[in-house]
Amino acid sequence: MKVKDFREMNATELNQKIAVLKEELFNLRFQLATGQLENPMRIKEVKKSIARVKTIQREQEIKQA
Repeated sequence: MKVKDFREMNATELNQKIAVLKEELFNLRFQLATGQLENPMRIKEVKKSIARVKTIQREQEIKQA
């Protein structure tokens, strides 16, 4: 997803998105450990997406304060 899409989400949706991304990251790490991971770059993409969402959450917190 693009940053623009994340900015349009509210706090609840962002929290849900983080939960989904963390679950996906867990599954990817599990696949890596068992040797079933097809695309290792996906781990990096998911980590960056989590960081983007957390950054936008922080921006929204600062904006409200």
